[in-house]
Amino acid sequence: MKIFILAVGNKMPDWVVAGFTEYAKRMPYELPVKLIDIKPEKRGTGKNTEQILSIEGGRISAALPSGCRTIVLDERGQQWSTVKFTNVLTEWMEEGRDIAFIIGGADGLHHNFKKNANEILALSTMTLPHALVRVMLIEQLYRAASIIKRHPYHRV
Repeated sequence: MKIFILAVGNKMPDWVVAGFTEYAKRMPYELPVKLIDIKPEKRGTGKNTEQILSIEGGRISAALPSGCRTIVLDERGQQWSTVKFTNVLTEWMEEGRDIAFIIGGADGLHHNFKKNANEILALSTMTLPHALVRVMLIEQLYRAASIIKRHPYHRV
């Protein structure tokens, strides 16, 4: 099973790249994580938000590996505790299907992604910078993996 993180955005600050890379290398071999950067559509080109989201959605669809369970990150999604996230991740691992987490751009995600996602998950009800969401998500993936492996990283 592989975990993919598809994130709209490019040219992330060094601290984001360093944080993401640190947690990605800590992930156990049975839960490899691959980040797929999706080029954002330029704003200010006369396109409205719906058009921009549609273009970015097309890019996400083209990059999305086939057959993945898709989890959209959105502040209006379900909020899970770390333990709940770990339990759900364990169930997904037992299925053996690849997982794709999708992080939208500045304007979010096209409504089709939310409609067709297997899950809509919120890391917070607050609006978070998309660069920070990458780091928070992979940290939670690592935390869940450490709980599954009974590694002492997570303190109860």
